[in-house]
Formats: sequence, structure tokens, C-alpha cells
Amino acid sequence: MSSQPATRAQLPPYARALDMAIVGLHNGAPLIEMPFANKVQGRPGFLHGGAISGLLEMAAVAAVQHALHQRGDHDTRYKQVNVTIDFMRGGLPQTTYAVGEIVRLGRTMANVEARAWQDDPAKPTAMAYLHYLLKRD
Repeated sequence: MSSQPATRAQLPPYARALDMAIVGLHNGAPLIEMPFANKVQGRPGFLHGGAISGLLEMAAVAAVQHALHQRGDHDTRYKQVNVTIDFMRGGLPQTTYAVGEIVRLGRTMANVEARAWQDDPAKPTAMAYLHYLLKRD
């Protein structure tokens, strides 16, 4: 993990409402952090599944933005067309991290795998598989 965000990715207002932030890079992709707070709590003592899903989506969005910028593609818009989320364990009341990995970045589609974890990236809380339609302006 890097201490300085070395990316042009920007998070939308939804992410900022849940106090998500890009805190650096993890394996070359933007690393998103979401601190635990009452506003992301579901059942007592656990993260809400919607907050985890939102974190995964924001990690994928940041990964797509970062990858497009890396290839010098500044005029492409993207639209999510499919998402699948697998929940693997309950999110505890602590900071949660997520990163999106570009599986394929083509001319018209981007495929992203996003992973959320708390203490250990090898023990994900949840994973998502997202597909984006790409369109050049």
C-alpha cells in the first residue's frame, strides 16, 4: 500500500457520503478505504451489505478510471451493465479496504474484479465482478 494516491481516479459524491477515500495504490490499482461508522452499520456490530457493495463498486469505478487514464484515453465514458457480488464473511466494525482489478480493458467493454477486505487482503469480506460498456465521445 502506498501512502499517496498516485491516480487520477475520483470518487463520486456517494463514496464521499460514506467517507470513502482513495488512500494509495495496491498492486497498481487505486486502493479505497471506508472507515466503520454508524451510517454503514447493518445488523448490530456488522457492516451493511449495501455499504460493502457500494465500496466494491467504487473500487471498480476507480480502477476503470485509472486504467483509461493510463492508456491515455481521456474521452471515454463508461456505464455499468452487470454486477455480481459474493459475500464471504460478515464485515466487522473496523476499516474496510477495496481494490478493483481490470481483468480486460477492451475498446467497448471493461471487465473488473473487485475485492473488499479488512485485516488481510487474502481473506476477502466480499468480491464483485463488474462489466462496463465503454463509449468514446
